[in-house]
Amino acid sequence: MATVPKRVAERFKKHLPAFQRVLQSARVRDVNESDTVTIVTDMLSTVFGYDKYSEITSEQAIRGTFCDLAVVVDGKTKFLIEVKAIGLTLKENHLRQAVGYGANQGIQWVVLTNGIDWEIYRLRFEKPIGYDLVCSIDFLTLNARKKDDHAKLFLLCKEGLAKAAIEEFAARTQSLNRFVLAALIQTETVANVLRREIRRMSPEVKVTADEIKDLLGDVLKRDVVDGEAAVRARRQVGRAAGKMLRKRQSKGEAGPSGAADDGAGTDHMQSESSTGIL
Repeated sequence: MATVPKRVAERFKKHLPAFQRVLQSARVRDVNESDTVTIVTDMLSTVFGYDKYSEITSEQAIRGTFCDLAVVVDGKTKFLIEVKAIGLTLKENHLRQAVGYGANQGIQWVVLTNGIDWEIYRLRFEKPIGYDLVCSIDFLTLNARKKDDHAKLFLLCKEGLAKAAIEEFAARTQSLNRFVLAALIQTETVANVLRREIRRMSPEVKVTADEIKDLLGDVLKRDVVDGEAAVRARRQVGRAAGKMLRKRQSKGEAGPSGAADDGAGTDHMQSESSTGIL
């Protein structure tokens, strides 16, 4: 993750505790959405470092209505913010509204918040529009002196935007998660590695890669092999393998010797062509 500059870390240490007290008080008083927007605006300015008068706007028109807030830097909208009353639990219908705003404006980043809970989403401009939760932050549980918590806040900071911190974090999240790991485990490459290890452990046992792949279905949890996220992960792994195979072919390479790599390349290419490109 991007390194948080010292002056930004000092800003967090100074202002985070004060806003935690403000948020706690507002929750007890169950303030309305309008008052929550006021608090969020102050947080964007004081904690996240944006100019309240030139970089935070509530006049972002979208199809005849307005989103609650938008952060605009150098004339470009960086992300939209949909604010709900502090006492409300963030729900799917709130997210759909914010995603609709972003899709209509071609803005990739959308933040949904009630002041305490902040959810950062990246839109996928496809049909229908898709979105992924990149990071969630509970402001009341943050430690003003903890570096890991500073790193979370930095994702939305003005200084973080300049360093593309959110893009870097999202790329890491996309490549290192349980769905991608499950997809990798189910590839021909890994199955062949396991087959060799089994034969090394028990030379008399004859097992195929397909048998191992079938057994892995009993090892992995169902939620990481079924559903939309699992399908996207398999496509991601398939594209990466296909790209590597095409690169080898363009260089006139046959690829590393051994059935494991050859089988993996074929398996990945078949997976990509059958599921399509995301």
